Amino acid sequence: MEINIKTIEDVNVAVLVGDIDANTAQEVTKEVLALVTPNSKILLDMTEVEYMSSAGLRMLLSLHRQTATKEGKLVLVGLVEEVQDTMSVTGFLEHFITSETLATGLELLK
Repeated sequence: MEINIKTIEDVNVAVLVGDIDANTAQEVTKEVLALVTPNSKILLDMTEVEYMSSAGLRMLLSLHRQTATKEGKLVLVGLVEEVQDTMSVTGFLEHFITSETLATGLELLK
């Protein structure tokens, strides 16, 4: 798992590359939860995430809850069809704002 974090204007962008599973979810959680501050804007670019296990879903739920608690905003970008299907079937998708591209994701956070 590769995690690249950058800031575009006032948005923290975390670019994830690789699968999110039991072996990598803890690392992703640690890196991305550090971005959650009061009123934070976080964009999770998942364009290069081909697979996400239940551990990845738990990580997303934790991130969603922490962001909401601190009145922040979270957008998921570039969900591949398999990940999107998994999130839809489990009911997770309805809790998240999603975007197909980085540009539209950034617009949603303005």
